[in-house]
Amino acid sequence: MTKMMRKLYRNTQEEKLFGVCAGLADHFELDPVLFRIGFVCTFLFAGIGFIPYLLLALIIPKDPRFI
Repeated sequence: MTKMMRKLYRNTQEEKLFGVCAGLADHFELDPVLFRIGFVCTFLFAGIGFIPYLLLALIIPKDPRFI
């Protein structure tokens, strides 16, 4: 049995900033709070959490269902 590949999109319906965490949560079927906490922790403790977030916001397209 093959799994259907789902495309990664930014979720603009549940966005807080750019919808990256909500999109990642939709894709991996997890709670978006987990991704938000992860980005905030890497920003506060390592100082680099915002750079990957911005890169993902530029790379991941918006969900065409919500445009």
